[in-house]
Amino acid sequence: MADVRVKICGLRSAADMAAVVAAGAGYAGFVFFPKSPRNLTLEQARLLAFAAPPGLAKVALTVGADDATLDAIIDAVPLDMLQLHGQETPERVAEIRERYGLPVMKAIGVADEGDLAMLTEYSLVADQILIDAKPPKGADLPGGNGLSFDWRLLVGRKWLRPWMLAGGLTPENVAEAIRLTGARQVDVSSGVESAPGLKDAAKMEKFVRAAT
Repeated sequence: MADVRVKICGLRSAADMAAVVAAGAGYAGFVFFPKSPRNLTLEQARLLAFAAPPGLAKVALTVGADDATLDAIIDAVPLDMLQLHGQETPERVAEIRERYGLPVMKAIGVADEGDLAMLTEYSLVADQILIDAKPPKGADLPGGNGLSFDWRLLVGRKWLRPWMLAGGLTPENVAEAIRLTGARQVDVSSGVESAPGLKDAAKMEKFVRAAT
């Protein structure tokens, strides 16, 4: 599994960034969603982004953000990728990709086989696809809920774009998830926390080691 890349999302402090770097993750995720316990101000995210070493991809997670919100984020924070985690249509994804000239990762929630068609649809307009567990009805957060889905749904499937597996991954189950799905990229947030929004450096290191 040496070529598996890990994204750790929801960083909030300089200590979080240092732990991500020490663990050897490939992506660092910043959350811009007020309902999330991982939400950042622009200034917080800017400082963390400048602390990231070359080669660590800096990703902004947004949920249904309008142009004004995206403009503010991109003006303030040096980024490598936008992650769209809301109900953005394929047309909106293509529009954002064109407007900002940054790679776009679209998150798709999966609960059963009927959700997989959207992965193909969005792979036509996004640079990457993030396959996450569909949030429960009425959930405040579109991701980061610590829920997984039946990974067997992905066995033997391929898409036009690189994809990343998310949803309920932990240091204890990530190796099995990779083995079942063939994922070459994985994303974790709540699975490496000691409490919502509080990253645990030891769990981050253990997760990356298990994944790679």
